Amino acid sequence: MNHFELKIDITHHDILVRVLLVIATTCLIVWFLPREQRVNFKIEQDKPWRYADLTAPFDFPIYKSEAAIKAECDSILRDYEPYYVLHKNVGTEKVREFLQAYNQELTGLSSDYKSVIANRLTKLYEQGIVDTKEPMSKNGTDSAAMIRIIEGNTATNAPGATRLTVVQAYELLVTDSVFSLIRETLQGMNLNNYIVPNLTYDRERSETYRQELLGSVPKASGSVQRGQKIIDRGALVDEQKYQVLESFLREADRRHQAESKLSTTVVGEMIYVLLLISCFTIYMSLFREDYFEKTRNVVMIYSLIIIFTIMAGLLVGHNLFHVYLIPFAMVPIFIRVFMDSRTAILAHTVMILICASMLQRPLEFIAVELIAGWTVVFALRDFSSRSQLFWTAVLATVAACLMALALDLFSMTDVAQIDFSQYNYLIVCGILIFCAYPLLYLIEKAFGFTSDITLIELSDMNKPLLRKMSEVAPGTFQHSIQVGNLAVEIARKIGANPQLVRTGALYHDIGKIQNSIYFTENQSGGINPHEQLSCIDSASMIISHVTEGLKLADKYNLPEVIKGFISTHHGQGKAKFFYVKWKNEHPDEDIDDLLFTYPGPNPFTKEQAILMMADSVEAASRSLPEYTEQAIRGLVDRIIDGMVQDGFFRECPITFRDIVYSKTVLIEKLKTIYHTRVSYPELKK
Repeated sequence: MNHFELKIDITHHDILVRVLLVIATTCLIVWFLPREQRVNFKIEQDKPWRYADLTAPFDFPIYKSEAAIKAECDSILRDYEPYYVLHKNVGTEKVREFLQAYNQELTGLSSDYKSVIANRLTKLYEQGIVDTKEPMSKNGTDSAAMIRIIEGNTATNAPGATRLTVVQAYELLVTDSVFSLIRETLQGMNLNNYIVPNLTYDRERSETYRQELLGSVPKASGSVQRGQKIIDRGALVDEQKYQVLESFLREADRRHQAESKLSTTVVGEMIYVLLLISCFTIYMSLFREDYFEKTRNVVMIYSLIIIFTIMAGLLVGHNLFHVYLIPFAMVPIFIRVFMDSRTAILAHTVMILICASMLQRPLEFIAVELIAGWTVVFALRDFSSRSQLFWTAVLATVAACLMALALDLFSMTDVAQIDFSQYNYLIVCGILIFCAYPLLYLIEKAFGFTSDITLIELSDMNKPLLRKMSEVAPGTFQHSIQVGNLAVEIARKIGANPQLVRTGALYHDIGKIQNSIYFTENQSGGINPHEQLSCIDSASMIISHVTEGLKLADKYNLPEVIKGFISTHHGQGKAKFFYVKWKNEHPDEDIDDLLFTYPGPNPFTKEQAILMMADSVEAASRSLPEYTEQAIRGLVDRIIDGMVQDGFFRECPITFRDIVYSKTVLIEKLKTIYHTRVSYPELKK
């Protein structure tokens, strides 16, 4: 019974298997995540585009041509002002050297010329003598319109054309009109020794400023967004299109050359996906450990996550249509129908978070797809008809569109700016969600699940096996219907699956079809064939309805879950009537108890335990001499307490509280079924 307590020991083998499952799932998903691929096509201007329609797989700028960039650089360099450092002490030092040399060596001129020459040298240094070893500018000319003179910690702008070279300064000094009479003498005085540059080129500052100017020239004239159409097949490649295509190729080559950085991207993707899949696996291990007992459960859940993630990767990687076309909501539909709601919601959330990493606007995608997935889980809380799936698809589509509209209204100031094309994709996706119904059948067959729709179809009284039972064993048929009604009420009370237990009840006794006359409910006219058989043979005939039922279940392709009800509704109990009768007739003899024991096994699900209780109580209630509340209560307590004492529920996840509720439901329903009717009076003649 609930010594079960959901405490299942996880072995090292289990841990290893789950770790390998997480790693394999992560590697498969990361392998198919979209990445940039090198493009290879030839661009011919003023000719039609010979390739397929081209859509931008990534954002890239529209680069300007080399000629356009050069023209802009030349234009901006006209304002280039190189830096020169002013050395004031150089002029002072050279004038002093001249005066000293004049006193010592020059004797051919009067002393009046000494001060005049010194004065002219001073003016030349004040005007500025530049170093001719460095150009005045880097724009292809020998002089700049303006230069920047650095004196101490300040820089001042000055006209570049007024600065002198050493040669210009010497010529200006010698050709001065004041010295016209003594020009030949001056030329022999080696005055060029006293004319040196006092303005030196500051390479570091000038180059920095020049690079700043060149860097201010934009290399692009616009940009193309990811997903934007670049050119259609057959369209003419004009000058503008040519530049866009060239920019696309240039950016694609740049990305391809940066493949050395790809390893970091892959590592990031691995960690991201690994964390999400690991969290989901830990959830399964902590709260849904029973799913790991059946490989089909794990295979289906992880396969759905992988398949839909790969579909998204292929769609995004090859720019095919819109990612909203993928019916992601199918994943929570399948998991909810065959498993439970919590697992469906968490699996859907993990899948959407992984897919969002591929997109340019992930938050919008997450919000839209999560609301659609949650809606289908809530709508399928009780999946009992085909039309329910239709309305589920409608609700999911409406919820997704409303969420998309809300996000658009957040970011748009005018409704006219909203791009309604994505809503068309969401509507098409809703139609695809409705197509989940035929896929449910395929998943059932592929993984061996049984949906509520299949159970409803099996409950149809016109099914060949049920119709045959109603004709061959009508008493058993009525008993099965009654047991189903009782079991459904118990299932609703204790949180089991009502549809599953009803269908199981209809088929649990189908084995009685083979020898229906040997079962009391099908006998009429006082004929009892057991009177001609020994107790052992009679017990064997009664017990055989379990094995015969399993044979019929195989013949009619009934699901495994229904076969479970057939084999467990008596568990490993005994055919007590004939066992007790034989014991009474042979008090001093020993016999093998297995001759009177059902093959089992005992119930291992809550629904099977419910059916065992309802079946035994309903059958025994027919033999009550009177249907008082005390008699019914005593019957129910005696039968179910005996089952508990015999250990029929030890392998079953049913609690003592569930059993108490089950007793209460059975007592109330039997009181209603067998209530005393009022006798109608006869009309006196």
